[in-house]
Amino acid sequence: MAQMPDGEIAPRDGLLPASAALGSAERTLHAYLHIPFCRVRCGYCDYNTYTSSELQGVTENSFLNNLLREITLSKNVLEALHSEQRKFSTVFFGGGTPTQLEAEQLALVLETLKSEFGLEQNAEVTTEANPDTVDERYLNTLADAGFTRVSIGMQSSVSSVLKILDRTHNPENVAKAVAAAKSAGLQVSVDLIYGTPGESLDDWRESLATAIDLDPDHISAYSLIVEPGTKLARQVRSGELAQPSDDDHADKYEIAEQMIAAAGFDWYEICNWSKSPATVSRHNLAYWRSNDWWGYGPGAHSHVGGTRWWNVKHPSAYAERLVASESPALARENLDEAAKATERVLLELRLREGISIDYLKSINPQAAKPISHFIADGMVNAEDAIRGQLTLTLKGRLLTDALVRDLLG
Repeated sequence: MAQMPDGEIAPRDGLLPASAALGSAERTLHAYLHIPFCRVRCGYCDYNTYTSSELQGVTENSFLNNLLREITLSKNVLEALHSEQRKFSTVFFGGGTPTQLEAEQLALVLETLKSEFGLEQNAEVTTEANPDTVDERYLNTLADAGFTRVSIGMQSSVSSVLKILDRTHNPENVAKAVAAAKSAGLQVSVDLIYGTPGESLDDWRESLATAIDLDPDHISAYSLIVEPGTKLARQVRSGELAQPSDDDHADKYEIAEQMIAAAGFDWYEICNWSKSPATVSRHNLAYWRSNDWWGYGPGAHSHVGGTRWWNVKHPSAYAERLVASESPALARENLDEAAKATERVLLELRLREGISIDYLKSINPQAAKPISHFIADGMVNAEDAIRGQLTLTLKGRLLTDALVRDLLG
């Protein structure tokens, strides 16, 4: 069955409405590149990824050619918009497993972005990496090409937890990958997942301690979500595995904050900690601050000036569009002011810097009432609130979604 759009059908030429150009000079521009290849599919993953057996007829080289075609198309679309001509401030290769491609292939994509758009001075360029797929030669090639950062998928250091997640990487290769990245002069982030069925509190402490001992520049820790349609969801539904509990997630988040902070990291977004302001993920901050980004690749989402669109999901359909010199965009939506306000609250409240109380009152005149309750309940920092900024305490971070609902009224 053909994939159906949720929004309005996107034009085949990919052109954007004139409204997308408004205020572009005040927003930065970013690139996300979705590499859909994975060696195996992890049981918890619902990302738009495919193993080689699921992609008959789509090779890495043919995919790469189409990715380059979309980069050229994006340059033409943004030029036709007559908006502020901007270079990319950050570039992020995600997936999937971007490092399933050769380092030279990733370098070619980055070089194409540079030639079509240019990169801002000191641009951040990141790739996600499976620790089994990178070594010193690979990471040195990336560094020489202009990559500045690598985000290594560690998830856990406990073999029984990795087995439940269907993560097949060798835990010992995480340390090797981190050391190789440092040797290449790259900043290093490690990604962790907590709340896996059967993971004890001590298991989680062991994973955190192992990650901290690697001395990375940045740590991300995400709670496991049982996504519908995944192998993990079927295992939970059948009773083979227990449904992760909110209390377990909360306990493990508090442990993460305690241990990561004690090691000298500061949180700057609910799920992210960095060694210094210089090692935060500027790419992710661009999302949370509602800047502009073009998402390249099958299923990738983009946002420019209040227009959001998303590409066809399957790599074959993606290829068909681009070979025909058509946009791969499936559908799009134009955010109205109410939707923009809702998203701004959802995203900015997650940041350590928080959100302006005056802004909250401008979109909800009754916001003062829940804010006073938050202060009384220790959900937000009272001193920051007096200065006009709503920022979360640890207690508030655990209940962010509820706070957002109350703020929006």
